[in-house]
Amino acid sequence: MDIFPAIDLRNGQCVRLRKGDFDDAVVYETNPVLQAQKFAYQGAAWLHVVDLDGAKDGAAQQTKIIANITRSTSLAVQVGGGIRNAEDIEALLDCGVRRVVVGSLAAEEPETVQSWINKFGSDCIVLALDVRLNNQKQPIVLTRGWQDDSSQTLWNILAFYEAGTILCTDAERDGMLKGPNLTLYKEIKKRTPQFELLASGGIASLEDIRALAALGAAGAITGKALYENKFTLKEVLNAC
Repeated sequence: MDIFPAIDLRNGQCVRLRKGDFDDAVVYETNPVLQAQKFAYQGAAWLHVVDLDGAKDGAAQQTKIIANITRSTSLAVQVGGGIRNAEDIEALLDCGVRRVVVGSLAAEEPETVQSWINKFGSDCIVLALDVRLNNQKQPIVLTRGWQDDSSQTLWNILAFYEAGTILCTDAERDGMLKGPNLTLYKEIKKRTPQFELLASGGIASLEDIRALAALGAAGAITGKALYENKFTLKEVLNAC
């Protein structure tokens, strides 16, 4: 299982939100490039970057910083937030990004996103389908930086796509350090084994990492637990 240390960018700084709340952000590092270099020095192979401003406003905001990260490290970088057209994807790939994460449009315009997968290849596109469980415990996909409810279940949206890589976050667990939603991830693996699963949200311990590896996740994204020293990146990599 691959480990993706996370950098969430807002106003050019590394922050973490609680449950995706833009009004509840903590700044962990003012220099994102330096933070990326730290992760690389500690042994990371991948880096997960979210342009929070882009996700909220619907247009990429942090491309210059992201380009500086790809130039300054050997990390394989995947980036999401504010991707709205093929030109956004091309711009990120051209500046050295390995994979582009498409969120809102994966739920709202699946035909368009499938055309991007066909054009750029499934290795370059990740579908970010982040959810909040409703009263019936059904995972409802969120859009626009988790500000909107798509009214569609994760299962309905995944049924449109044949295969690929999906990134799924339980919004209620994000930034809360209460453990990942293993029940949800097991159900994803059961229902859609053709997808590579990247898990995110709530990771707080090495036991969480081992549990995700055991259920067959292809990758795990961890942010707050690293920044708050719940474990070191070296410990996480060794646990895998």
